[in-house]
Amino acid sequence: MRALLQRVTHASVTVEGAVLGEIGPGLLILICAMHGDTEVEADKLAAKIAKLRIFTDDAGKMNRSVLDTGGAALVVSQFTLAADTSRGNRPGFSTAAPPEDGRRLYEYFAGCIQSQGIPVASGRFGADMAVSLINDGPVTIWLDTAA
Repeated sequence: MRALLQRVTHASVTVEGAVLGEIGPGLLILICAMHGDTEVEADKLAAKIAKLRIFTDDAGKMNRSVLDTGGAALVVSQFTLAADTSRGNRPGFSTAAPPEDGRRLYEYFAGCIQSQGIPVASGRFGADMAVSLINDGPVTIWLDTAA
């Protein structure tokens, strides 16, 4: 699985003019299931994200996790994280999981984040979503379970 984390002070996702999910301080997690991924990768990734120390402590050092800060997570599916741009100018997405697997793993991953004790809001799998965020820092971290 691939995830792009953005530390935010606010984030929301809107579909057809309706806000589906919204958080205050925490993490915007853009997530993509890759071909061959299973619940094992989702479990590992969620555990890593929950403990990842990318929030500042009183000394201004990145030393606190989203759990430590009491932050929330906005989980948004984004198959374009699977983009292969190695040839030509049009990205390919053949390494992304098939839609039925992607949906299942996206929903499972959101549940894993929630089971870590982090409040979760989410988008809608496969929808044309508008994501709004205020990136805090900015801090943006790329995670890939295959790496």
